[in-house]
Amino acid sequence: MTLTFDAIRAAAERLAGHIERTPCRYSRTLSQITGAEVWLKFENLQFTAAYKERGALNKLLLLSEDERRRGVIAASAGNHAQGLAYHAARLGVPATIVMPRGTPFVKVEHTRDHGADVVIDGDTYDDAYAHALRLCEAQGLTFVHAFNDLDIMAGQGTVALEMFEDVPDLEILPVPVGGGGLISGVATAAKTLNPQVRIFGVEPAMYPSFTARMRGMPAQCGGQTIAEGVAVKQVGDLTYAVMRPLVEDVLLIEEPYFERGVALLCNVEKTVAEGAGAGALAALLAYPERFRGKKCGLIITGGNIDTRLLASVLTRELVRAQRLVSLRIIGDDRPGLLATVSDTIGKLGGNIIEVAHNRLALDVPAKGAEFDVMIETRDAQHTQEIMDALRERGYPPRAV
Repeated sequence: MTLTFDAIRAAAERLAGHIERTPCRYSRTLSQITGAEVWLKFENLQFTAAYKERGALNKLLLLSEDERRRGVIAASAGNHAQGLAYHAARLGVPATIVMPRGTPFVKVEHTRDHGADVVIDGDTYDDAYAHALRLCEAQGLTFVHAFNDLDIMAGQGTVALEMFEDVPDLEILPVPVGGGGLISGVATAAKTLNPQVRIFGVEPAMYPSFTARMRGMPAQCGGQTIAEGVAVKQVGDLTYAVMRPLVEDVLLIEEPYFERGVALLCNVEKTVAEGAGAGALAALLAYPERFRGKKCGLIITGGNIDTRLLASVLTRELVRAQRLVSLRIIGDDRPGLLATVSDTIGKLGGNIIEVAHNRLALDVPAKGAEFDVMIETRDAQHTQEIMDALRERGYPPRAV
């Protein structure tokens, strides 16, 4: 058994009218930043904000009447759960979803809102998967795997069909890899439509499951990654067999690149992506030499990011760009000092966000005072101008 292009094409006909036919658009700004020609496929515009709807619905539509009546069960960190829950409710199929502890609240809430019975169990996807299998057997349900299923892969492959309809001459597709369902479907469709297209897997450095299997090594997986949607300890056997001959290489991505990808998509494209959803862009940022000058198709795989986490990512990006800086200033504890400092910052266009005044620090003279002033600036050069001006006024700052 293997995945065929005909199965993907049949899935596309089956799904037509039931999911969004998402746009694939050229990004001038991201192309300038990365040096590649960047085309973005906005799968975060699906109703449940992720491509996972495609595979889940394809599987549901292929169930027998008896299987639909008894219901389905799945294990998912979120997006597969929402896609399956939403379309199962539409079709009148009972759905149970097992989600690991630590799944973002927004994904848990949305899955429940779509009508599924949500069970929280296990610290990782693999733990949740094992519990779901036990429930499946005990309750006589149909298990809908998040990735290791040919019908799921066929549904996910419809993303590539649409991309090549819109941009037939794409040269490279960097695709996030968790269990391998998306890249299996996308690579099969893309290589059929254009055998010369190059496929790269994209994995979090903390969860190099595909990389380890390619190299015949045990996968050393673990840690808190922002790309929790692809934080899978082991790729599927079926998905590995399908994608391994089609994937040129796998790129391991460190956390700051995922964060920068999320921030750029938000600030440049005005679109929300979760960590895994920004994985393809993160690959271009981390390995620019692999993609420079090439026509690249990037799938924004999902946009289900916790709002608090998104706020943190955007704020951290301001810190990285030195647009948000905390300066420590030590001076005499006398009237007017803070006014002088704030006047200097204000005249240069800096915005004071927060001030902390510490008179009790033992490394400061008894008649002195220590200030931590958090300021917002235009960029790193502007920050340096403000620091230089404070130094000239006799209050040399130190970034903390």
